[in-house]
Amino acid sequence: MFRVFRNIIFGFTALLFFSCSVFKSNNSVPNETRVEMITSKGTLILKLYNETPLHRDNFKKLVDNKFYDGIKFHRVINGFMAQAGDPNSKKDDFKGQLGQNSEGETIPAEINPNLFHKKGALSAARMGDNVNPEKKSSGSQFYIVQGRKLSLKQLTQMEHSINQKVKYYQPTENNFQFSDTAKKIYQEIGGTPFLDNGYTVFGEVIQGLQIIDKICSVKTDRGDQPISAITILSARIIK
Repeated sequence: MFRVFRNIIFGFTALLFFSCSVFKSNNSVPNETRVEMITSKGTLILKLYNETPLHRDNFKKLVDNKFYDGIKFHRVINGFMAQAGDPNSKKDDFKGQLGQNSEGETIPAEINPNLFHKKGALSAARMGDNVNPEKKSSGSQFYIVQGRKLSLKQLTQMEHSINQKVKYYQPTENNFQFSDTAKKIYQEIGGTPFLDNGYTVFGEVIQGLQIIDKICSVKTDRGDQPISAITILSARIIK
């Protein structure tokens, strides 16, 4: 599992450019931003977190500028995630490796322990720790978590693995632990907890989780690229 993860997210040098707070009610809160993203597999409604203002505002800017209209999901893995945001994916005649480019500048990390990788989490892709110890996010590439359910034993093992990695790159950091809320959600709903403490989660799918399942279940070619293109037809701010 970790080898796959490194190939998909950490391995950007070769492949990528690279509750409490999370399980809030779907009811509106003041100044909350929602995005309607219509894909060729169906419509997603995304909620952007106010707790991650840099990522929220960057995503809003890209949506307002119509950047995501025509963008393809260039990498999907069943039981893991669906990733998009490479500007080259708009080009039907592009012959290179998708996932190597991004729009705009990197974004400082806004990793919040209360915002975790449950199913439906909207998170920012980034370059690996070996070249990006500050965990800065890609300017436009994102992934939406599908994940899977895990046992308490598996979560405990993941805490240990995360802490080993933290100590390697940041020896002064305190030990990482999943919150009780996260443990409950990961067991009941699922997600990708091994990404926690490493990537900025800046939103979530509040309508259309079944669409993520559809996207992640498609047949893929070499590099986990869908054989039949999955396209973001349009994205717009609806609140």
